[in-house]
Amino acid sequence: MTKLSVNINKIATLRNARGGDVPNLIEVALDCEKFGAEGITVHPRPDERHIRYQDVRNLKKVLTTEFNIEGYPTDDFIELVLEVEPAQVTLVPDPPGAITSSAGWDVANNIGFLREVIAKFKTKDIRVSLFVGTELSQIQAAKDVGADRIELYTESYATGFSSNKNEAIQSFLIASEKAKELKIGLNAGHDLSLENLKYFAEHLTGLLEVSIGHALIADALYLGLENTIKKYLQCLKA
Repeated sequence: MTKLSVNINKIATLRNARGGDVPNLIEVALDCEKFGAEGITVHPRPDERHIRYQDVRNLKKVLTTEFNIEGYPTDDFIELVLEVEPAQVTLVPDPPGAITSSAGWDVANNIGFLREVIAKFKTKDIRVSLFVGTELSQIQAAKDVGADRIELYTESYATGFSSNKNEAIQSFLIASEKAKELKIGLNAGHDLSLENLKYFAEHLTGLLEVSIGHALIADALYLGLENTIKKYLQCLKA
């Protein structure tokens, strides 16, 4: 079954709004694991407006499921990941001030840079995933620079799902087949939700993991965190 990794950035945003420790990030992460999530994802940014670098260190000490750290590979970010040694690092091309991810890597035009960064993480046996679109040339380039996985940027699927889900998923189907051909692992994330996740997971070949934060945390406001996680896991059942 495709693994669910819960992105807890929004919990940190809520905590930071009042400057205290409510909600407690560690407790929420541990609850996510207890309720069935197979991973925890964080995306620390240079301004630490949600996840702080110390949060990453603290989480590493207590998590028992897979820890995934996302981010743009600045020197500080690379240093943090090498220190913490998560199971996976997901590299995104976001500039420092971006609100959220809005595009995948142009891997083909960043081959030297990405190959060098990936090599650093491989010295600590950290699995590396590159955030990419569905262009087959970019998936090939991700394989060429040494990435272990790709994470497909799914905003276009989510946007088009309500009007024509079959059309919206076509480029992702082709991309998943390319990943299978190249023997590179396949993750996905961005705007996946209870509305569109089941159809996506049912149709893609070899989908290993989805990382979901915004929609899941928003759903939890109405459904409760435990019930929400169980509903997302149900969507991922084969």
